[in-house]
Amino acid sequence: MGAIDWGNIFDLQLAITSLPYILQGIGYTILISFGGMSIGLVIGFILALGRNSKWHIIKWPARLFISYMRGTPMLVFLFLLYFGLPNIGIQFTAVTAALIGFSLHSSAYMAEINRSALNSVEKGQWEAATALGMSYWQTMWSIILPQATRIAIPPLSNVLLDLIKASSLAAMITVPELFQRAKIVGGREFDYLTVYILVGFVYWGISVLVEVWQSRLERRFSFSQK
Repeated sequence: MGAIDWGNIFDLQLAITSLPYILQGIGYTILISFGGMSIGLVIGFILALGRNSKWHIIKWPARLFISYMRGTPMLVFLFLLYFGLPNIGIQFTAVTAALIGFSLHSSAYMAEINRSALNSVEKGQWEAATALGMSYWQTMWSIILPQATRIAIPPLSNVLLDLIKASSLAAMITVPELFQRAKIVGGREFDYLTVYILVGFVYWGISVLVEVWQSRLERRFSFSQK
């Protein structure tokens, strides 16, 4: 411990001068994480319905997709999309590959969350809606989904937080997001410690905003159920 130069742990002047440059990458971070969340949520809902299907020709492909995505690291899938597919003539830009990768990968986790939330609604409500002459989709949109959404909000928010932090992996395929820009500054100034601490606080700030948003959504849906 005596060999540590504590004065070099965080250079405040470097952090202040570097922050504007690093923050230029926040747009890519938001695009990848929130875009991946939005697209993944739609795919995840479809997969959840597929997992609940009585038709094996629909159910088993959905289960296989979910199993594969949950069983492979995000970084491996990003490398497959960006560096692997060009070998067979399919090439994406780094941002497109990251958006596709995060959307598909996160959809598997959201599918299981959605499936669990949908299944947690009492089956008697399906039966009551059928007795009233409501169709499957009328029952789903008007009765089941509002209740399932309230249940799914906390775990889905955790997925979004994970996506925000995991967006730093996009730097490995050259996306100029927050972490990629922090690496550039660290290499230029020979002070990785300062910029990594700084970018860590930026990610934390974004996550705090998501947590506030989550709390408001929970209160809104809680009140709507009363």
